Amino acid sequence: MICKNGIWDSSVPGVVFDKNGESNYSKIFEAMIELYPRGEKGIKDWEKVILNAKKAGKKKKYDCIIGVSGGTDSTYLLHLLVKKYGLRPLAITVDNGWSSNISVSNIKSITNKLNVDLETYVIDYEEMKDILKSFMKAGLPWIDAPTDHAIKAIFHRIAKKEGIKYVFHGSDFRTEGTQPIEWSHSDTKMIKYIQKKFGTKKIHTYPTITPIQEIFSGLVRKIKLYRPFYFLPYNKKEAQVFLKEEYNWQYYGGHHHENSFTKFAIADWLPNKFNIDKRIITLSALTMSGEITRDQALNEIKKPPYDVEKMKEDRIFVMKKLGLSKTEFDSIWNSPNKIFKDYPSYYPLTQRVSKIVKLVAKYVLPYKPMTIIQDEIRKSEE
Repeated sequence: MICKNGIWDSSVPGVVFDKNGESNYSKIFEAMIELYPRGEKGIKDWEKVILNAKKAGKKKKYDCIIGVSGGTDSTYLLHLLVKKYGLRPLAITVDNGWSSNISVSNIKSITNKLNVDLETYVIDYEEMKDILKSFMKAGLPWIDAPTDHAIKAIFHRIAKKEGIKYVFHGSDFRTEGTQPIEWSHSDTKMIKYIQKKFGTKKIHTYPTITPIQEIFSGLVRKIKLYRPFYFLPYNKKEAQVFLKEEYNWQYYGGHHHENSFTKFAIADWLPNKFNIDKRIITLSALTMSGEITRDQALNEIKKPPYDVEKMKEDRIFVMKKLGLSKTEFDSIWNSPNKIFKDYPSYYPLTQRVSKIVKLVAKYVLPYKPMTIIQDEIRKSEE
């Protein structure tokens, strides 16, 4: 069965359909739309954030941090923050050793033209490489989770160092959707366990942040992470046209393909090893946002993520960069598939104290996170 509002189907964990053919994931999307409306209210809410960011950053070199990857969302957001809203951001890019030349060029182009300071946080590649291989050996679907976790930890670390309260991120549920927690969850406890079990190196320089540290960062240091496109009108295709004309920006071929390992994880590892196609989530979001039609989404999902021959070449590149022989890679590929619940993590604890987690989240986060909304709606329809 396929959701009548998007293209969520039975391959999505926890999906259920009502008698009208509407999935609970479309209801999650609708709940997010209701919670974060655009238009007049969205702009008004956003202008309050801008005002507070400028106030908090007064007499400081920077009034906010923005993470930039060279992709559409973060690049366009940086343009808006500087040109439209007059902020003084410190741009942060995290180098995990897999950034594409296109993404690096895009970041340099816009930061130079906007005269924005750029801080590149380089994660020790040998350590990062070993952790990524550990996640592959663990048989987990989202093998790029260590990069996502490191980025969050780095944002908090640099915000603390610079005395910055506002951190901006370019992601948007309207174009990216809500990932099932079964596909994406990770935390410090899980990362450390997996690295100890499957890795060959100890974690020394790889940046981590525990839930307690994150709570302290939000409650005491008042560091908040905002997603401006929750509030602001934004069309990805129009943004790409603008960026090409204004900043000589280049497209990298697909969602999150600006990073070579992320591209491999999304477009090869997930669909070909786990039969997980994350495009179901993003295409459903784009359909419900009105950027594409449902028929366009259904036609797009039938196609391979990208050119099959190029995918084979990219897999060889990944093997070489990870230092894996074909025999080693095949052994990892053919090992049993696992989910995050097969390993220790903070997740069981957060479920047991979910009421406390929701209460604390109100004070730590500036918005109700998608994970909580997803959890509430999925549990209500079980």
